Amino acid sequence: MKVIASSLRKGNIVDIDGKLGVIVATENIHPGKGTPVTQMDVRRIADGVKVSLRFKTTDQVERAFVEDKKHQYMYQDGDGFHFMNMDSYDQVTLPADIVGDQAAYLQPEMEVIISLHEGTPVAIELPPKAVLEVVETEPTVKGQTAASSYKPALLSNGVRTMVPPFVTTGTKIVVQTADGSYVERAKE
Repeated sequence: MKVIASSLRKGNIVDIDGKLGVIVATENIHPGKGTPVTQMDVRRIADGVKVSLRFKTTDQVERAFVEDKKHQYMYQDGDGFHFMNMDSYDQVTLPADIVGDQAAYLQPEMEVIISLHEGTPVAIELPPKAVLEVVETEPTVKGQTAASSYKPALLSNGVRTMVPPFVTTGTKIVVQTADGSYVERAKE
């Protein structure tokens, strides 16, 4: 199915010259003079190579048909990440290159969306937010105001992020799974 380039988003599967690829990042650029363009980074599914592509925003791009299925994360081993289909109870194993940096946010029994193209898993989408515990952070410096300053913190999944001064070690917080940024203190 052909769609205009500016409508494509991160996670979409596209067919570029007969090869499938997952959009890793996309940006619409509107220069003051000239034609607006859509810049996207695509990871080819077959070999994992990342390619940068640029299209006029009105160019037609072939979007591949994928089927999104709910799966539940089970565990990780040497073969990869194991998920269970929520409808049929079939198990699917995804290699580390498909899961990528999102692996740090996977938690047992987390529900994810796995995109399948002709029965082959090609992409994974995590929930937008995850609850994690702060395992290490600096003490608050007296006089810091909450509005203007953040301090570094290490989360239970090994990711570093910036948190407000009132967050202490042992506090559970909500973070964005896309970039690990702080959202709010978790509700108990």
